[in-house]
Amino acid sequence: MAGPPDARSARRPDKRAGERGFSIDGARFAAPTATPGLHIVATPIGNLDDVSVRALKVLAGADHVFCEDTRVTRRLLERYRISARLGIYDDHRGPRARAAIMRDLEAGRSVALVSDAGTPLVSDPGFKLVREAREAGHPVFVVPGPSALTAAAACAGIATDRLLFAGFLPTRAMARRRVIAELGRVTATLVIYESPRRTAATLADLTKVLGPREAAVARELTKMHEEVVRLPLDRLALRFTEAPARGEVVILVAPAGDAEQAARETAAGGALDGALEAALAGSSLRDAVLQVAGQLGLARAEVYARALELKRRRGSDGPR
Repeated sequence: MAGPPDARSARRPDKRAGERGFSIDGARFAAPTATPGLHIVATPIGNLDDVSVRALKVLAGADHVFCEDTRVTRRLLERYRISARLGIYDDHRGPRARAAIMRDLEAGRSVALVSDAGTPLVSDPGFKLVREAREAGHPVFVVPGPSALTAAAACAGIATDRLLFAGFLPTRAMARRRVIAELGRVTATLVIYESPRRTAATLADLTKVLGPREAAVARELTKMHEEVVRLPLDRLALRFTEAPARGEVVILVAPAGDAEQAARETAAGGALDGALEAALAGSSLRDAVLQVAGQLGLARAEVYARALELKRRRGSDGPR
């Protein structure tokens, strides 16, 4: 049998009868051998009690478990006294790990894929693996469970009838603002993952482009210091500038309100010019275009063309 991608971080399971199993509160349960194929297994986002019994069975019964970080996954396995052969599947070792996993699948073995927290493939590695396994005709199973996306949506108090998951926004400010302007046209609650060190900057850019929409920051969900703060975007930006976020962060932004929607509907009747004039008075051409496109739900190319026309009328030298 081929060794795991990182042999130093792997442990071979004890193959003796009755050894495949898991423990809950001191009670020991046997785990059947997992069905051959690829198993996508959701794991807790913080509180280890949130793992499902089915997930424990698959992790204990799989021939091979692939994870992003063996230190993180081993804490879960040790909590439930699961012995598993671990390999690493992350952004850097993906091609090599996929080859090892495909060999396992071709040999009729069972492979479980987990991420550090939550549901794999949701802003985590795994898409290429699932596609390759399916194209090769191997069965792919999902073991659903925790996800920061659904947890944040459930407890933030922001409308959930329509959600758009935007994942992580670009790290560079201009690219981030361009994406926000595109998202501003969506009539759904936006769900964004963010690093705590970039939370304040992202909230400031959301405010600049979208205005003071209703929003929430959910952090450290299911953990001891869980916190959900719901405020208008401008106040959230101030709050997390003064007291930087810690831990895992999810940002939720409500869709445009009635006033913003009315601005969209009357944009052709002069609202676009008025919004651009106001934005250009205090911002660069690029920032003004991003802000107005997000507020009015218009294409950036359309807003940019109109901004250039307004600058020409005023005798401007054009964009700088």
